[in-house]
Amino acid sequence: MSIPEIDLVVYPDECDAFGHLNQASFLSLFERARWELLRGGPGMDVFTRDGSWPALRKTVIDYRAAAFPGDVLRFQQLLTHVGRTSFTMRQTARRLRDDALIAAAEFVFVCIDRDGRPTPVPTDFREYMNTADSVQTDVQRITVNGVNLAVEVRGEGPAVLFIHGYPLDRTIWRHQIDTLEGFRRIAPDLRGMGQSDAPDLGYSMSMYAADLLALLDVFGIEEVVLCGLSMGGYVALEFVRQHRSRVRGLVLMDTRPDADTSEVRRTRDGAAATARDRGASAIADAMLPKMLAATTLAAQPELTERVRALMARTPVSGIVGALSAMRDRESSEALLETLSGVPTLVIAGEADTLTPPSQARSMAEAIPGAQLAIIPGAAHLPPLEQPQATTVRLQDFLRSLG
Repeated sequence: MSIPEIDLVVYPDECDAFGHLNQASFLSLFERARWELLRGGPGMDVFTRDGSWPALRKTVIDYRAAAFPGDVLRFQQLLTHVGRTSFTMRQTARRLRDDALIAAAEFVFVCIDRDGRPTPVPTDFREYMNTADSVQTDVQRITVNGVNLAVEVRGEGPAVLFIHGYPLDRTIWRHQIDTLEGFRRIAPDLRGMGQSDAPDLGYSMSMYAADLLALLDVFGIEEVVLCGLSMGGYVALEFVRQHRSRVRGLVLMDTRPDADTSEVRRTRDGAAATARDRGASAIADAMLPKMLAATTLAAQPELTERVRALMARTPVSGIVGALSAMRDRESSEALLETLSGVPTLVIAGEADTLTPPSQARSMAEAIPGAQLAIIPGAAHLPPLEQPQATTVRLQDFLRSLG
């Protein structure tokens, strides 16, 4: 058994004068989805037959895109916390025709009796939700440092933490997550990207690293191999700087150790302004030619469109936050020569112009004992452009760690 997805249609009377689904109606749809969930499971009277009622205590909603009359929204619902008298439910609404994330919400409920006093969460409700959760997919929802992160966890064995770049998400590691048997593969969406929460504040390399440390603590993982691509490499280096004892190995992929120059910082500020004014699609269109090799752009139109769509659906607040974090990051050049004892693999796409192979070679030479791998036929995204070659090189490195 799994928690059913609920499909609801947007009607004209739920929209404002401009034809957008309005905020009050959104709350109504979220509530209707919860009642539909109960109707198909333990029953709509699961609370009243236990002499209790779920009183709403707190609501946090992140509106991502507009919905219009006739749109079918698919609601997914997950119980993220259950206490003695309270529970927290996370709901997402995606448009069925294009899978666009329209809104994500978190609701905190306290069960009360007729006199308004807290009462235990009904056993039938708890058991139904817990049983359904136990057979959910490998994607988990975990709250750390005030944000709810989407995390994919697969397999058993030594832990490998995959850190995606900007403005991407965990799905760039799909081949590696599916293929690297014998390892515990952990791939989160960083705050502000993918299916994770996208707050307006709280972005820095230090905060990204703190989020990842908190995830490892939740999973009870003491040592991990970090694998970071592009901005994910910046995060990995910051993690090593702060929590070196937790790092078993390091993979730096299409990234760089130096801080931004004043010219690059101005470019990042300009990109943030573009994102605010014109949205994520403008960022995606500008970045796409730099992310993929010319051969990929010409021969793999489906992959090209997938990468463009992935970047275009990144929340603007996440884009702006990541640009700020990259702009203000500390240089890691001096850190490299101190990494003796941390097995390191440096990977670069042969056609990468953003972080060219020459820079990867210099980085590998600066790290004592580091290995270097250049992936032919790839630019800035080897895990997507050349997934098999990238996975094989990662697998060889991971197995060499013993």
